[in-house]
Amino acid sequence: MKKHAPLVVVALAAVAAPLAKAEVSSTITLTTDYDFRGITQTALDPALQASLDWSHESGFYLGTWVSNVDFGRTAKADYELDLLGGFRGSIGEDIGYDVGYVQYTFNPSGDKVDFGEAYVGMSYKAVSAKFWYSDDFTNSGKSASYFEVNGSLPLPNDFGIALHAGYSSGKFWDAGPDGAYTDYSIGVTKSLGKLNLALKWIDGSDLASTNGTPGKVFSSEGKIQLSVATTVPW
Repeated sequence: MKKHAPLVVVALAAVAAPLAKAEVSSTITLTTDYDFRGITQTALDPALQASLDWSHESGFYLGTWVSNVDFGRTAKADYELDLLGGFRGSIGEDIGYDVGYVQYTFNPSGDKVDFGEAYVGMSYKAVSAKFWYSDDFTNSGKSASYFEVNGSLPLPNDFGIALHAGYSSGKFWDAGPDGAYTDYSIGVTKSLGKLNLALKWIDGSDLASTNGTPGKVFSSEGKIQLSVATTVPW
């Protein structure tokens, strides 16, 4: 055994080296509504959400994210579990990029709405843009894309302004009564110790057919959202 010990040490070191250069973190969020591109996923009720993220210094990352959902009686689901992976990096000090894929799964999913999306994003200082594409949006057999632009503006005393605008289009939306639609949000953020607070006005009412839906399921009407999040390890 003793003569094989150096080989064991070398093997363990080879495995441990890349792990030592990686980071694992988790973000826990409590929000008054789970919003997805201007559409509530919890019928305007609160949501508890959590992520587990692994990132390597090379730029590769993997993650998972979970939240409760409420799709009403016709498309029953209790929670959403997402799996994602990608690669991100920077060009100089001000330009960043991000490319990856996310798989959305729902349980139980009587309507089989699980689907995947690829994404590519760019950022310049405090402004970012990202394009998402699915060739089988919500397992409908129809394609859909989403383009979003986000910006942040720091304010004194750890306050900030958060801006967002998004545009949903593609065959999936063309098949509906409204076609392509836009959503936007305007918010104020505040860092309070280990907590990150956000108060936002979110509006997806350009998707007029889902304004005022029964039971608020998949409602896209304007709303106020308050969220509190923390990331560990602190």
